[in-house]
Amino acid sequence: MREIRGLWSGNSRIGFVANRPGICKNASSHLKKGIDLQKRIAILGSTGSIGCQTLEVLDETPGLVACGLAGRDNWQLLVQQARRYKPEFVALGENGCVDKLASALPDGTELLTGPDAMCELIRRARPDVALTAVMGAAGLEPTLAAIEVGCALAIANKETLVCAGGLIMPAAKQADLPVLPVDSEHSGIFQCMLAGRSSEVQRVIITSSGGSLRDLSDAQAHDATPAEALAHPTWQMGQKITIDSATLMNKTLEIIEAHWLFDLGAEQIEVVVHPQSIVHALVEFCDGSVIAQLARPDMKGPIAYALGYPDRPGRDTRPLDLSSISNLDFRPLSERGNRAVNLAYEVIRLGGASGAVLNAANEAAVEAFLAGDIKFGQIVPLVENTLHQWVNEQKTAAVKPDNSSITLKQIRQADAWAREKIRESGK
Repeated sequence: MREIRGLWSGNSRIGFVANRPGICKNASSHLKKGIDLQKRIAILGSTGSIGCQTLEVLDETPGLVACGLAGRDNWQLLVQQARRYKPEFVALGENGCVDKLASALPDGTELLTGPDAMCELIRRARPDVALTAVMGAAGLEPTLAAIEVGCALAIANKETLVCAGGLIMPAAKQADLPVLPVDSEHSGIFQCMLAGRSSEVQRVIITSSGGSLRDLSDAQAHDATPAEALAHPTWQMGQKITIDSATLMNKTLEIIEAHWLFDLGAEQIEVVVHPQSIVHALVEFCDGSVIAQLARPDMKGPIAYALGYPDRPGRDTRPLDLSSISNLDFRPLSERGNRAVNLAYEVIRLGGASGAVLNAANEAAVEAFLAGDIKFGQIVPLVENTLHQWVNEQKTAAVKPDNSSITLKQIRQADAWAREKIRESGK
């Protein structure tokens, strides 16, 4: 059997079965074969950018049904979604609009509210696939809940693995559950890796558009406004990830995510700038062959692939016309980009709760920038300083610990510590 490292499915990993890319036989109960049979999907973060696009994929793909929808505070959109897709459960993280939401839901849809609402939705709906698209570290507990009930994971929330890859991946392995990437880059890596054995992989290359400020000097970017940083040239995304794209912190998070998903060493993961966003990832094998995954910059492709896996659902989409693309450019990261990306390699080396510190510091710094409390150019230095301060205060974390010993409590403590440090820095 050929293996794809890190994407766990039973005692062996997702790989080739009977000469066909697919799920190991002992995982077939978790992901029904193809989409001829109805597949129940819970979408955590349905009101966000990825969540809305996931619902569009459900519209286009017979056999995929929404059994649960969860949002944070956009109750009006959640009502619209519930009326259209009629899920069994709807979860709302904020309690302020409960009465309005409850009275507007269709018959047969039950409302769950409060901080544990998403976990309760997963436990009661028992979906075939839980797609986690909530922003930041908030997806951690629902992801663990999905593993508890035995449903497959489609990870669109890279922060979950950045914070708790040492918890999530071993737990998914023990529960015989596949973990499928939704990020376009990691979906690309996954598809490319199917061309060979995991032991034959030399390195993976993640591409970056360079973000909205890619053509600015460091001095010019330092004083960029939120409006300028949010003007992404190729992708339509939420505010936080768009700022991450501008700082290159999204690539920092993606390197750590790839480390956990595919069991790769830090030295095997590289980043290049590719402004056209057509090539999403490349995998180099031991014989020098490089396999690339190309597609238009459209998140519905990776979403459909994850939800339909092991089959590839057909989509009514415009074909990629290479003759109309004048250039596919690749360039090295700028000094500004390298400063951000190097933090990923440091976190992989440190292990432990360092990913939680990095992620929380970045989330808090982005919030401070959007609120006008700090300059754009301060985001990455603040994250870097916070991580280094944590290392100095937690001397035992300077040596990579056994990640299986990391607890949810330790991750939450590290998260709270980092957020407080950023708040203190912004005063």
